[in-house]
Amino acid sequence: MSNILWKSLVVSPAVLGATLLVSGAAIAAPSITTEVSATEQTVIEIAPQPEILAQAANDNVINQVNSYSNEGRQNTTISQVTSVSQFSDVQPTDWAFQALQSLVERYGCIAGYPNATYRGNRALTRYEFAAGLNACLDRVNELIATATADMVTREDLATLQRLQEEFSAELATLRGRVDSLEARTAELEANQFSTTTKLVGEAIFAVTDAFGDTVGDNNNTVFQNRVRLDLQTSFTGRDILHTRLSSGNAQNFNLGTEVGGLPSGEGLQTFNVGSTGNNNVNIDWLAYYVPVGPAQVYIAATGGIHSDYAATNNPYFEDFDGGNGALTTFASENPIYRIGGGAGLALTLPFGQGGGILRPSSLTVGYLGSEPNSPGLGEGVFNGNYAALGQLNFSVGDRLALAATYVHGYHGAGSSLFDAGSVTNPIVGSSLANILQNPSSTNSYGVSAAFRPSDRLSVSGFVSYTDVTGFGVDDDKEVWTYGVGVALPDFGKRGNVLGIFAGAQPYARGVVDGSNRLPYQVEGFYKYQVSDNISVTPGVIWLTNPGQNSDNSDAVIGTLRTTFTF
Repeated sequence: MSNILWKSLVVSPAVLGATLLVSGAAIAAPSITTEVSATEQTVIEIAPQPEILAQAANDNVINQVNSYSNEGRQNTTISQVTSVSQFSDVQPTDWAFQALQSLVERYGCIAGYPNATYRGNRALTRYEFAAGLNACLDRVNELIATATADMVTREDLATLQRLQEEFSAELATLRGRVDSLEARTAELEANQFSTTTKLVGEAIFAVTDAFGDTVGDNNNTVFQNRVRLDLQTSFTGRDILHTRLSSGNAQNFNLGTEVGGLPSGEGLQTFNVGSTGNNNVNIDWLAYYVPVGPAQVYIAATGGIHSDYAATNNPYFEDFDGGNGALTTFASENPIYRIGGGAGLALTLPFGQGGGILRPSSLTVGYLGSEPNSPGLGEGVFNGNYAALGQLNFSVGDRLALAATYVHGYHGAGSSLFDAGSVTNPIVGSSLANILQNPSSTNSYGVSAAFRPSDRLSVSGFVSYTDVTGFGVDDDKEVWTYGVGVALPDFGKRGNVLGIFAGAQPYARGVVDGSNRLPYQVEGFYKYQVSDNISVTPGVIWLTNPGQNSDNSDAVIGTLRTTFTF
C-alpha cells in the first residue's frame, strides 16, 4: 500500500466522525432515497456488510440531487462556522457533541445555517450526507501532504473505502454539477455585456377607458404601452450612471377642459409620462449619482425631475413614474416636485446627531433648467425656464418622516407650471392652474409626511401652495393642492398593495376665468403581485368638477395595468 494512502488515513477520524451522524442502513441501503435521523446514535460495524446494490439510473440520481438543491434553497443559505459553540441548538450533553466539535474545529468541514443552528434533529437525506462527506474528503486531500504518522487500522481503511464506494454516484453527480457551474460561469464572464453595467427594464401594458356624460363621448377604450430600458453603470461601486431609453404610445384622455389650447393634467396616468406617442425610442433620462464626502450628489444631463433626488414621503404610491405605484401622477407625489425639470445639479447633506426620538436630518438643494441645451436668447441653463428647490428632511423615530419644501421658478411665456421640464405639457392639475400666458416668477411652499403605525399600514399626505407673479396685466394667481393616501402593503399576499388616495388636483384661485370649483380626485387601486417580475393593477379614478368648472360632468377612468420588470 502506498505511503500517500497510509498518510490519508491519519485524518480518517474526520470521516469516521461523520459516520456517527448517520445510520448503518444509510451505507448499505437498497434505495438511494432512504432518509435517516441525524441524531440517531449508531456505530459502523467493521465486520463484512451486505452487498451494496447498484445505484439507480443516472437520471434518477440527477433528480434527487436537484431535490437536495431545492431543500437547500428552502432552508436558506448555509454558512461555514469555526466553532461548535456557534450552533445554538448543539449542547455539550448531546451524544454527537464531540464528533461535531472535531469535524468543525479540527477539520472545518461542517457548516450551519445563518440563524446559528445545525438542525441535527431533522431527517438527513443521502444527498445531504454526500455533500458533507464531499466537504470532509476535500479537507482530507488538503491535509494529506502534512500527515506524518500511521495511526489507523485496516478496518478504518475499509470503512473509508466503503463510504467512498457507496456514495460514489452522489459524489460524482455533485462534483459534475460544480464543474458545470464553473464552466457556465466562465462562459458568462467571457461573453458578458459589460463589467460595469447592468440592464433594468420595465414594460407596461394598460387597457383603460373613460366614462361620463361628456368624457365618455370624447374617448374610446384604448390599449396602451410604455417601455423603459435603464442601463445602470457603476465605476466605483458606490456611484451609478443611469442611461434610460424610453418608448411608448400612451396618450391621456380628453376631458374637454382645455384653456387657451393647453390640455389638462387631471387624470393623467403615470405610464403616460415620457411616452413618445408612436413607440419611437429616445433617451428620456441621463443622470449620475455619486457620493462626495458625506453628501449625495445628483447630476442630470436630461430628463431630471426633483423627485429623482428629493424624498417625496409617499411610500407605496410613489414609484418614480413607474408601473408599480399609484395610477395617476397626482397620487404618486406632491405636485410641487413637478415644477420644472431637465438638466442640473442637486445634493443632499445630512446633519445633526439624531439623538433621542429625532433621527439624523438632511438638507436637499437642487437646480434644474428646462432648456439647457439651447444657446438661444432667453434659454440655456440659467436664462431659460428653471426651478430651484430646497428641502429639509426630518425623521421622528422609525415611523414618521417629514419634509418641508420650497421651490423658486421662472417660466417663460406660454409655459406650464407643473411641466416636469417639458415646458408646455402639464403633468398634473387643471389647465387654469398650469397656464402661464406671460413670463412669470413662482414661489412654492409644500409640506409632506409619511406615517407608518404598523408594517401593514401606511398613511401619507401633502399640501402645497404656489404664488404666481406674472409679468403681464392681471395674471397673478395662487395655486393650491392637497391630498392624503392610505396604503395596505402585503394585503392578501406578500408584495400586494391596496391603496386609496383622495385630494384636490392643483387648482387656481384669483383667476379671471373659471368658477373656482375644486377639482377633487379619488383613486383606488390594488396591485396584485403575480410573481417577482409581473404585477397586475386594476384601479378606478373618479374626477369631480374637471377644469374647476361645475358645468363639466364628473369623469370616471377605469384601468387594468400589467407591469413586467426585468
